[in-house]
Amino acid sequence: MANYYNKDLYKILGVNIDASETEIKAAYKKLALKYHPDVAGKNADETKFKEVQEAYEILKNIENRKKYDILHGFYTEKIKKEYEIYNNTQNKNKYEEFIKQVKAQKKNSPESFTKSINDALENLFHSQNMHKKQAYKPPVNGEDINIDVSISCFEAINGTNRKVNILHTQPCPNCHGRTFINGTKCSMCNGSGEISQQKKINVKIPKGVYQGSKVRIKKEGNKGQNGGKDGDLFLIINVEKNSYFDIEGLNILCNLPITPYEAVLGAEIPLYIMNETINVKIPPMTSSGQKLKLAGQGLENKSKTKKGDIIITVLIKLPEQYRADELELYKRLQATADYDIRKDLRNASK
Repeated sequence: MANYYNKDLYKILGVNIDASETEIKAAYKKLALKYHPDVAGKNADETKFKEVQEAYEILKNIENRKKYDILHGFYTEKIKKEYEIYNNTQNKNKYEEFIKQVKAQKKNSPESFTKSINDALENLFHSQNMHKKQAYKPPVNGEDINIDVSISCFEAINGTNRKVNILHTQPCPNCHGRTFINGTKCSMCNGSGEISQQKKINVKIPKGVYQGSKVRIKKEGNKGQNGGKDGDLFLIINVEKNSYFDIEGLNILCNLPITPYEAVLGAEIPLYIMNETINVKIPPMTSSGQKLKLAGQGLENKSKTKKGDIIITVLIKLPEQYRADELELYKRLQATADYDIRKDLRNASK
């Protein structure tokens, strides 16, 4: 750097003293192409090319650039702030002492001035780098945890609670993630730097989840380090199918069993769904397989701008056993019935 004490490297590259690394690199490439002996042709200038190349080599390196800036007297606010970020009285005092040295030794010859300044710079940068290494550890966010949770279709529609067992990973409290203590592998974590812990928590699964839904439980993932955020827990929902309920988009599908007399006479049947009881009106003379729609009473989308329907399929179901008096009623019905429900079948088969 001694050879460059009286040179303005920024001027050589044609950039401002506050130029960014990108601007410095771009300027170097442009000038290198302009003066390179093998590229520039008649305009080639090997001396200028070497000067540009050496200027770039100094300014592209952050630490060397700092040294050059102070050495050459470019005390810009930007540079001052870079030194003052350490917010440490000892380092600030060193910086102020260094500035005094600069002003006092400018009267000396460039050679002795440069050597003493470089020595002072080495001490300053070394103390700052040591301070940064010792005082600052970058925050590390904890990783998220994903676990599978199986629920019934009815639970998916109505919501439910679950107790889940989580395996947390966190820094070893014995070696604090360093893996070794006094040159020996940590006995608690066996040198891995982390330990695993089981934790049981109660979680709420909201109504309206579907197959593959993710339910987020904040800050129940792995722990962050050095002030980093804790990860989250994600429940991956598996909806088990059953013969009565199903989900199709925002629609809830329900197979509703009814008795023969309810089908003939009509009925009002209470159905517990979406955490409330809905009275389903079965009209008289309802056939098995007939569908009823309860509009706008299904699931709601995430933005709460649309709701699905409840679509009920009526299934006439016979009891497994009849009492004697019930059978007698059916016999009387059989004896008095004069309708032919298979007339269309016979006509279709001709």
